[in-house]
Amino acid sequence: MNKDYRRRKRTLGVFLAAGVLGFVAVLLCVRLYGEYRWNAGTRELRGQLDAAKESIRPQTVDFDELERLPAPVQRYLGRVLEEGQPMVAEASVRHTGTFNMGETTDNWKPFTSDQKVITQRPGFDWDGRVEMMPLLPVHVHDAYVAGEGILNGSIIGLFSVVDMGGTGEVAEGELMRFFAEAAWYPTALLPSQGVRWEAVDGHSARATLAEGETSITMLFTFDEEDLIDTVRAEARGRTVGDKIVPTPWHGRFWNYEERGGMRVPLDGEVAWLLPDGAKPYWRGHITEIDYEEAL
Repeated sequence: MNKDYRRRKRTLGVFLAAGVLGFVAVLLCVRLYGEYRWNAGTRELRGQLDAAKESIRPQTVDFDELERLPAPVQRYLGRVLEEGQPMVAEASVRHTGTFNMGETTDNWKPFTSDQKVITQRPGFDWDGRVEMMPLLPVHVHDAYVAGEGILNGSIIGLFSVVDMGGTGEVAEGELMRFFAEAAWYPTALLPSQGVRWEAVDGHSARATLAEGETSITMLFTFDEEDLIDTVRAEARGRTVGDKIVPTPWHGRFWNYEERGGMRVPLDGEVAWLLPDGAKPYWRGHITEIDYEEAL
């Protein structure tokens, strides 16, 4: 009796182990297929970015552009750029960090990402992977391509959880991201690249960028070392349920180092500025950044 019981128990254990291994194998296969599908979509999206590229003029930095700019902007651009250096045509950025998935309480999850930026015509694709739980990452495209904003999120690259795009508020919000992150590719902040600067005080200035039918204005503040500290928008579209709610927003940057002949921040944080205080939702560190020069 005891032998028979032990034999049945061992048999059940073998079946359970085989079932678990089979489930894991199926999940891994589904993940690999999801990665394949997602990567194909990324290549297509970045092909659209490349197709929208425009020539950059001038091709090198001319400090004569700085003469009529507000004093803090003059100091900043003179600090991070060199006279005669090539304009940035494209930037490739890799990040690690954490993303806050909580609406009412903090729920920080690790992410890694790869981002491609085109400075003219302005555009980017942030391809992120947020580790929601073991074996079930959420893939995200946050992008601005040829005048349209894109926000796609998908569990393991197959099951959509968010799919937004088009012009209007979505495009405006994504163009704000491009503009705020120009501290990583600062030649894009020169007047010749379409930016209009307006003085505010000794440590801040407003900048306006018009792109197609979209025009945005943001407040740049500079620290004691004349480097960009924060970039603020008074109203950026925040997704709340199925609605987009205009909400104050800012990005904060620090840990500046030399990359590609420029001083750029390697760390940053992004937050919604809610009535009860700032709610950070993205904290990232640049692990790698490379540039393609204007030709």
